[in-house]
Amino acid sequence: MELNNKKIIRAWCMYDWANSVYSLTITTAVFPIYYETITKNAGQGDLVDFFFWKLPNTVLYSYSLSFSFLFVAFILPLLTGIADYSGKKKMFMKMFAYLGSLACCGMYFFTSAKNVEWGITCSVLASIGYSGSLVFYNSFLPEIVSEDKFDKVSAQGFSYGYVGSVILLIINLLMIQAPELFALPEGSLPARISFIMVGIWWIGFSQYTFYYLPENVYDREPEDNIFTKGYKEIKSVFKSLKNLPNLRKFLVSFFFYSVGVQTVMYLAPLFGSKELQLETSKLILTVLIIQLVAVGGSFLFAKISELRGNKFSLGLMIILWIGVCIMAYYIQGEMGFYILGFLVGMVMGGIQALSRATYSKLIPVKTIDHASYFSFYDVTYNVSIVIGTFAYGLIEHITGSMRNSAIALAVFFIIGFAMLLLVSVPKRNLSEKEI
Repeated sequence: MELNNKKIIRAWCMYDWANSVYSLTITTAVFPIYYETITKNAGQGDLVDFFFWKLPNTVLYSYSLSFSFLFVAFILPLLTGIADYSGKKKMFMKMFAYLGSLACCGMYFFTSAKNVEWGITCSVLASIGYSGSLVFYNSFLPEIVSEDKFDKVSAQGFSYGYVGSVILLIINLLMIQAPELFALPEGSLPARISFIMVGIWWIGFSQYTFYYLPENVYDREPEDNIFTKGYKEIKSVFKSLKNLPNLRKFLVSFFFYSVGVQTVMYLAPLFGSKELQLETSKLILTVLIIQLVAVGGSFLFAKISELRGNKFSLGLMIILWIGVCIMAYYIQGEMGFYILGFLVGMVMGGIQALSRATYSKLIPVKTIDHASYFSFYDVTYNVSIVIGTFAYGLIEHITGSMRNSAIALAVFFIIGFAMLLLVSVPKRNLSEKEI
């Protein structure tokens, strides 16, 4: 396998360009607002009928997201073991990508509270497709570039995602805010068309990735039952963690600071709406600021990592995240929220890109089970979202203020920072020739 091939690196990064439109348009900017709008006046307040349950609309949406993340965390270890054993990693990545993109297209038919079951089902399937494809996507990183380029290429991938998702979101927002420019009627149709556009964008641009990404890098050929062998594969990787103390410590650190990072990313718009009474247009502007600044943040902290090491760069970002939590507690007014959004964007891009690169460096050099190793990374990531959003909501429910929830997130960052201090990131800096 030729390492550091520019065409292959570009193809890998293009999957971030392809799928990040889901996380921005579907999970952050358009679908949550659309969902709440068409379900809050269902003739029974905010309650909706979901099969045999009657639940508040926002509670149902929150539960559905949590279910999707937990489901992915449950199935990924076995699937990654099968993928590593059979050499079918790209096939699994395609399967989840197609599932997610088609589910986004299916949201077009979610027209009212009367078919909320369809809307939630599509939402869950899209989330599973997105989260499931990422573990296989991430695991290609140590197979296509040499270790000395992990940080830069990881940052490059996230920057592709931020730029691509902003481009499509701007088009979608223009279509929703000024439908007459697109010869569309006012109402729900423009938002529903945006869901189809996300699915087409995702499935369309990912074809470039699937065409150029290598197939079965290690030429593995299954000789036995792939399910039993897949289970043994992931079991073997799990046992190997006992001999990898730095990897274990990093996963613990990653879990705690990811609780904070992911919760801020998912709930920042709700914070601005509820605590600062900001209009939807201003919240979306903040989301755009975060995405664009995150591009620069990815490369800035990759450069700091190059000069001072991954551990220093990650530690610096965690300290800045703690400052973000404290600032959120005291923040007042629109301008303060924009400044907060700028800071979140700067550290959001950096910490996501560098976390992926750092984990890649901690995986044993000679391993061929990259998908299995990355399943532990992605399970940690998914569980952190569930724990973080639940803790955030619980603290708000008990105290009556999101500001208290924000300050409480600082505790997760502090624990993550403390665990990071115990991690030793090897300074191997293996070049292509050495590998």
